[in-house]
Amino acid sequence: MAKDGTNRGGRRVRAGDKPQPLADKITAGKAAKILEALELYPESMLEAEELEDAADLYGEDMPAPSDYLSARQKDGKPLGADALFIETWKWLKDRGCEKFVNPRLIEAYAQAFTHYIQCEEAISTYGLLGKHPTTGGVITSPFVQMSDSRESLGTFQHYQVCSGSRPFPGFEIRRHNMDVGDQLLWRAW
Repeated sequence: MAKDGTNRGGRRVRAGDKPQPLADKITAGKAAKILEALELYPESMLEAEELEDAADLYGEDMPAPSDYLSARQKDGKPLGADALFIETWKWLKDRGCEKFVNPRLIEAYAQAFTHYIQCEEAISTYGLLGKHPTTGGVITSPFVQMSDSRESLGTFQHYQVCSGSRPFPGFEIRRHNMDVGDQLLWRAW
């Protein structure tokens, strides 16, 4: 600690070797630790008769997508992000990773990707060129820029959901616990 009371020096954040993927550790014969979701059990089990005025609760396999993911658009069609949310959730569940990913992140990814699809449909309908509102000259269609920004946002969020760029702890779980077939698909993507 310095005279002014600030901590200086010491190990820097993200310094040192990066962690090796699980598949590489197993292939090399090194010790590997597989993350598993904790199953927490109460110390004493309660019977339903013991609870007074208890709510009628039931377990859900998947959280319901928010209403804004299927809201009607100006053209009268639904957005359709709810279908992508369900598809992504099932994909994560098949790989046993749904407990590690926040459903709000999947919703954000689904919305960004469906907005990208809408922009691409608009480009197909109206073309790549547009007319400048004041000069009347030829300009690039505004849907092109919107499409690019939605595509990069969707790709970033897909990376967070599926393999991780480590903005928050835990998002690299998927990449480090992939099987070999998924790794090949991810690299091809």
